[in-house]
Amino acid sequence: MRTQDRPGDSEQDPLRAAPPETVAGAAADRVFALEAEVAQLKEAVTSHAVVDQAIGSLVALARVTPDQGWAVLKEVSQHTNVKLRQVAETVLLWARTGDLPEEIRTALEEALVRRRAPAGRPVARSRFNLSLIHI
Repeated sequence: MRTQDRPGDSEQDPLRAAPPETVAGAAADRVFALEAEVAQLKEAVTSHAVVDQAIGSLVALARVTPDQGWAVLKEVSQHTNVKLRQVAETVLLWARTGDLPEEIRTALEEALVRRRAPAGRPVARSRFNLSLIHI
């Protein structure tokens, strides 16, 4: 059932009383904002998939748990000042080719050694040799 316009209704909905040009402009702005949000969500989904795949690679190749893999990726990202998604992409490339930039290799080895140290014991100085890990 439709109600008739009552005095004061236009105060509640400013677009109702606005000229058609303003309504069209607001609608176009809303469409633009929604398109930008959709693009951001698509990027987030893609980034999430890349990070998940990199975690899986670390689980398989470095024999860490998924939680440890996530922590390793975050730690490498923070210590190298490289975005998490880029670190994940580099780990995936390493899993396919064995190539890893030295800065990422060093940070990854250090993070993996820390994850393998028994609780309450200091981290060993020996390096985790990523070159020995192959698919």
